[in-house]
Amino acid sequence: MLFLIALRNLIQHSKRSLLLGGAIAGVTALLVFLLCLTSGVHSTMLESATTLSTGHINVGGFYKVTAGQSAPVITSYKELAAIVRKTIPENLEFVAPRGRGWAKLVSETASMQVAIGGLDIANEPGFREHVHLVAGKLDDLSQPNSVLIFEQQAKKLDAKIGDSLIISSQTMRGTNNTIDLRVVAIAQDMGIISAWNIFVPDKSLRGLYQLNEDTTGALHVYLKDIKRIPQDLDRLRKAFTDAGYILMDREAAPFWQKFESVNREDWTGQKLDLTTWEEEMSFFKWTVAAIDGLMYVLISVLLIIIAIGIMNSMWIAIRERTREIGTLRAIGMQRLRVLSMFVIEAFTLSVLASMAGLVLGLLLTAIVHGAHLPVPQGAQMFLMSNVFKFSVELIRIMGGMAIIIFCTTIISLIPSFHAARLKPIQAMQHIG
Repeated sequence: MLFLIALRNLIQHSKRSLLLGGAIAGVTALLVFLLCLTSGVHSTMLESATTLSTGHINVGGFYKVTAGQSAPVITSYKELAAIVRKTIPENLEFVAPRGRGWAKLVSETASMQVAIGGLDIANEPGFREHVHLVAGKLDDLSQPNSVLIFEQQAKKLDAKIGDSLIISSQTMRGTNNTIDLRVVAIAQDMGIISAWNIFVPDKSLRGLYQLNEDTTGALHVYLKDIKRIPQDLDRLRKAFTDAGYILMDREAAPFWQKFESVNREDWTGQKLDLTTWEEEMSFFKWTVAAIDGLMYVLISVLLIIIAIGIMNSMWIAIRERTREIGTLRAIGMQRLRVLSMFVIEAFTLSVLASMAGLVLGLLLTAIVHGAHLPVPQGAQMFLMSNVFKFSVELIRIMGGMAIIIFCTTIISLIPSFHAARLKPIQAMQHIG
């Protein structure tokens, strides 16, 4: 009965209900849109990172020829891969060796510093799935001294398919070495991460750094269920320790930030370093946190405005219906039921408006996502993509809607308490 009374009151005061409901729907739609955007940033960051720079889990490490000179390589990587397959077979998707390097890339007209990834394209199903070409063939990356670059790099270097490039770097022994490369593929940009990454065959990278066939930069371990990363990481650490390998202490930082601390340590030989994709990309996590923070600040401000509007609306409704309240109290309605009547009215309005806002927000999200709108160059670092990408996570969206409904309902308690405390005789004599 109280829900029916609340619904009739909302219909009777349709203009006020539509105005206030429209504001709630607008806030909900904006919240849904922003939640889908931040979810898209999270999923895009995961996709770009695990395609270009890291696995879900990385078996990397450092090899020190002398106490003060280290290189980000692991030896006997085939034995390490066998241990990985034996330790987590039920959740393992595949293991891919990846060479690591940093070098100067030179064309006939320009040069730039790049991170080099050495891969065996035949054993990289994830790379094939997520990297989309604008020119060339991905299979040609199996040819000796070939290279894949991205669109922005191609523009900066003025390079096209078939052009020659030179990479120059320093080997583990401190000597400079160069190799000539031929551009065989140009891929679509994948946000800020692709701005400094290029890919060459693993053999070519070994030739640049003069490494033997059993040496690589790291093993990228890809899992079927990434929620099990912490458990699988602990199992792998124990398995490598039991196999006699020396492991570095856990540190939530990418491998290239560990050079200084590793070079200060007094040891030589091999130490393994097991990390997760989040640790390797920790220098980008602040961007996601910044987006989330801005979203919550904006929604909080809008919720305060809506709360003030609801409170004022309820005060007006109580003033207009003072005699009605007095009549209800005179015929026996208890204070608690009067309080419930107004709270249910605010709750009903917020639920209906939030549902409308949900539909509007999802529709807006679908339109923007389908339009593939380009992200401005300066915002690509924050959004991790060259186009706006959205991802729908119903749990986060329903949680956001619940917060809006809760806040708008709770704020109605203040005027509702006032309505419940009205004395029947004074309320029935009220004029106005």
